[in-house]
Amino acid sequence: MMEKNAKIYVAGHRGMVGSAIVRELQRQGYTNIITRTHKELDLTRQDVVERFFAEEKPEYVFLAAAKVGGIIANQTALADFMYDNMILEMNVIHSAWQNGCKKLEFLGSSCIYPRMAPQPMKESCLLTSELEKTNEAYALAKISGLKYCEFLNRQYGTDYISVMPTNLYGPNDNYHPEHSHVLPALIRRIHEAKEQNLPFVTCWGDGSPLREFLYVDDLANLCVFLMNHYSGNETVNAGTGKELTIKELTELVARIIGYTGEIRWDISRPNGTPRKLLDVSKATSLGWTYKTELEEGIRLAYEDFLNNPMRAER
Repeated sequence: MMEKNAKIYVAGHRGMVGSAIVRELQRQGYTNIITRTHKELDLTRQDVVERFFAEEKPEYVFLAAAKVGGIIANQTALADFMYDNMILEMNVIHSAWQNGCKKLEFLGSSCIYPRMAPQPMKESCLLTSELEKTNEAYALAKISGLKYCEFLNRQYGTDYISVMPTNLYGPNDNYHPEHSHVLPALIRRIHEAKEQNLPFVTCWGDGSPLREFLYVDDLANLCVFLMNHYSGNETVNAGTGKELTIKELTELVARIIGYTGEIRWDISRPNGTPRKLLDVSKATSLGWTYKTELEEGIRLAYEDFLNNPMRAER
């Protein structure tokens, strides 16, 4: 268990996941949380990261920093996604190990699982068949981080763990028109349609793909829970175990925002993977379940969007 005054470093504290982990740690009474902005500490620079760890010597590390983006970004900046994520996580994990960090938790993504993995996806299906080509670069980097934690445990007896979240949403999400994920993109698009009194909104595909969504504060709660209660080489899936179609999701967002126009589907656009559901029985057996239902979570996310000063520029 982490002592309440233990020195805890949260990497990526300005992102959606990192900021949620900081909120959760504070809520649970942890008092010695250290953070650095990208300007203060560039995690892709090995020498700088090594110096930071040698000086600060954090006892616990939550590695939530990553270069992320939606489908377009993933397909156009393949090399950047692979290099930045691979180098960043290797620097942090290696320096944590060199400086005697008691425990590290690595945050991945459900996109690491094979494209045609049996549904719902168990942790054990990792590397059993090929990856989804559209985010292969990001997935390979995340798999490498997860495996490096596992190999350090095996070779040096460290206690490094990893957690793989499903689609996330909530406070501090990215609402950029081109670089955001499906739920924040829908919130923005439907909000703007309502503001502009547009008679209809056009969405990609036919609305049939099934997706699972986890409120980011629930993930943060699980992250702290695992840091205190889980050790093992295999990752832990983070999700709700529930899914809905993109069409149902779109209708739910429209209802919450109060948009009454028509929703049209552009079937010339790709649908993406038909289904991506995580098997969450491992987290459940450890004694954890999510708390925030989707409708309540979207209401909270929309509230955050309305109060988000960055949303116009991002």
